[in-house]
Amino acid sequence: MTAFSNKVEDIMASSTRRGLPRKLQPPVSDTASYMRGVDNFCRVMAIRPGDHVVMLTDPLLDPRVVQAVQGLARGRGATFISYMGESTRYVTVPEEAKVLLERATFVVSTWFASVLDPYCIGLRRKKGQRWVKITFFRDLDLLHTPQAQFPVDLLGEIIRATGRMFPEAGDFTLQITDPRGTDFRVPFTEKMLQHLRRHNRWRGHNVADEDGCYVHYLPTHGPNLFEPSMVGLQPDEKIGINGIIWPQWAVGFDEPFKEPLGVEFRNDVVHAVHGESWEAQVMRDYLIGGTLEEVGCGHNPKAPRFDIYPAGPNSPGALHFGINALKPSEYLRRVMPNWEEPHIHMDLVTYDSTVMAGNRTLVEDGYLMSLRDPAVRSMAETYGDPVELLEAYPV
Repeated sequence: MTAFSNKVEDIMASSTRRGLPRKLQPPVSDTASYMRGVDNFCRVMAIRPGDHVVMLTDPLLDPRVVQAVQGLARGRGATFISYMGESTRYVTVPEEAKVLLERATFVVSTWFASVLDPYCIGLRRKKGQRWVKITFFRDLDLLHTPQAQFPVDLLGEIIRATGRMFPEAGDFTLQITDPRGTDFRVPFTEKMLQHLRRHNRWRGHNVADEDGCYVHYLPTHGPNLFEPSMVGLQPDEKIGINGIIWPQWAVGFDEPFKEPLGVEFRNDVVHAVHGESWEAQVMRDYLIGGTLEEVGCGHNPKAPRFDIYPAGPNSPGALHFGINALKPSEYLRRVMPNWEEPHIHMDLVTYDSTVMAGNRTLVEDGYLMSLRDPAVRSMAETYGDPVELLEAYPV
């Protein structure tokens, strides 16, 4: 297996390392590359003539992003309105915004509530609204970046190839290990597996052209390997998640951890935090009693390998373990007062994990195995050099 930079010293040497908020300044790309980014934007934002587009924004969003969505909507014969909330951190939609949302057919949102508020889920299921979450598109200049220009169809094929690596049927355990001693297990049932397979994100469909869809733009994160709602679990439903995670890093910390820090789950709940460092104490005060919201895996080969802000890494095979705490973290409120995520959320990060779904390897030592899938390599050839496209990770 090809070795990739995954160690703490590699992270510290990276010019794009980012665990705390700082403004990105991507270099201006050449015109041909920029047009690939614009084309991806227009395709993902699949606004139709006659649509009513509602945009849910926050004060820190680049106003040019709003103008870009509005211009595309008007150019396609759709109507447009935006609502600026106080921040992105809503976990439920305010009543005054619901009046605007009821009329929508297409929604573009920066709000955390988009993914998990039952009201938003109901609008997609019952009204067929198409939603685009723009956690990773907060600055129009991102259209100049390689991750924005990476072929959206090729990204979809990578995601489908990862999906094909899950067992075809039956119960299995999703097990995650790494050299630091992580041994974390999520039990999957046949019903959970089939529910996951039906989700539009696991079908690799990253364009918001299907009624009821929910997609991310920039399409970088990839779908989660585990997410309660994605596998059909009800709130507070217990499945027996157990084990310990020894992360290399976490969102909200400027540098990777120099001392070992372990987060232990017992019966779906954070039972203990191991370690003597100040970071371990922050986690101990914060995460005990918290629950797993997601195990996320990056899928975009052109996402900067060591950029984990604001919601975990997007590079292939890099993992984030999203944990929702019982109360907001005072530490995160101090260091990231304007964070795009709620302060109850914590993303632990690893770059060197191995992920097994039953007896099948999804990720080996931080390498996403679907990058070697024949269908992925074949499609990559239509866009350029498969090795450069799929394995030249920006650091």
